[in-house]
Amino acid sequence: MNEGRNIKSEKTKRYIIEKTASLFNMKGYAGTSISDITDVTGLTRGSIYGNFKNKDEVAIQAFIYNVDQIISSIKIELKKAPTYFDKLMVYPIFYRNIYRSISSFGGCPIINTLVESDDTHDDLKKQALRIITIWNRTIAEIVTKGKKYGEFKKDADPDAIADIVISLVEGGVAMTKATGKDNYVLNAMNHLERIIVSLKA
Repeated sequence: MNEGRNIKSEKTKRYIIEKTASLFNMKGYAGTSISDITDVTGLTRGSIYGNFKNKDEVAIQAFIYNVDQIISSIKIELKKAPTYFDKLMVYPIFYRNIYRSISSFGGCPIINTLVESDDTHDDLKKQALRIITIWNRTIAEIVTKGKKYGEFKKDADPDAIADIVISLVEGGVAMTKATGKDNYVLNAMNHLERIIVSLKA
């Protein structure tokens, strides 16, 4: 009996998260009201609060969901890439192919959340910074292993390269979303590819 209730509760939570994910990404935490959440889900306030403590919890789960959609797609491409050079090239190729979809979804959830939550919502900011840290480590590890197997120059700095990849991706996507001009992200990804090529041993 309890197991059945738990399954139903988890399904309802998942439904709320999926329905509000784009809402929070488009309107932000401050711009999204409980009324917005009930409108988009078709559920009552009681149903929302019966599954989540408050709007903060919904927003955090929606952010994690949004980021997971991107990360899972990147992981698939990284797994398919045969060399560490190819793995690093996944980033400019991936974002060049997906930036329009990201823009139509309200922009990258990472930079959106970092900008909005800075000085205003510590829990959301921590979640965004956690993702940045994981992303940074992933890229740095690719470069480190690429150096180990002779694919990249010995003086390649894994941490610096990780910073550059993330900055160019997030900056390019954010500027294209804000201006509606593709050239920002395309020029950024072209430049990133040239940087990656320059790392080859």
